[in-house]
Amino acid sequence: MLIEVIADTLSDALLAQEAGADRIELVTGLAEGGLTPGYAVIERVCKELKIPVNVMIRPHSRGFCYSEEDIEIMIQDISICKKLGAAGVVFGVLTPDHKVHSKHLNRLIQAADGLDITFHRAFDEADDQFAALESIVQYPQISRILTSGGQSSAADASERLKRLNELTADSHLKIMAGAGLSVDNIKAFLDEVPVTEVHFGTGVRIQSSYELAVDPERVRVIKKIIGA
Repeated sequence: MLIEVIADTLSDALLAQEAGADRIELVTGLAEGGLTPGYAVIERVCKELKIPVNVMIRPHSRGFCYSEEDIEIMIQDISICKKLGAAGVVFGVLTPDHKVHSKHLNRLIQAADGLDITFHRAFDEADDQFAALESIVQYPQISRILTSGGQSSAADASERLKRLNELTADSHLKIMAGAGLSVDNIKAFLDEVPVTEVHFGTGVRIQSSYELAVDPERVRVIKKIIGA
């Protein structure tokens, strides 16, 4: 079982690593759903951590439908993340009618050649998640989809996530469950949905707040619960 923890500072990333996180999703703008962090933060975190760091590539918080200029900026961000030592990148692109934007996705994947790729929770805004899955699974470069099954909390979408996990079982693509998972619900969730990667944000923070730091004890308890 792999545990990914969101971090928006070097100190949070170090706390998560020390507590046993397996991978960091590095972002800024947590209240806006996550944006691309500054280059100095990316460089320091990638330099000082021993576990993989996957960086959010999202130039603004106005949804997941991007202009040509946005895509060019995202490609530049991906290039810089490579140079700064990121293990991977995290992005998602949709059309105005909430389908996977294949043209934009192709360009971002090409730019990210050699990096681990996560298709993020833009997937949860797709008009049809199963159709979106069929599109994404065509790309062997994409390692996983981060999703809450279309709900605000993954814990409320166990049937959907179980089905998505089943549909990817024989593929290269993994379903990483995230959003709303915590010390209190992770065991029951995994009893129903046998994913192999889980993603934590507020669930491993002090007072479950993005305004406060990562709580290493919560990470340790989760690792103990799931036997990681």
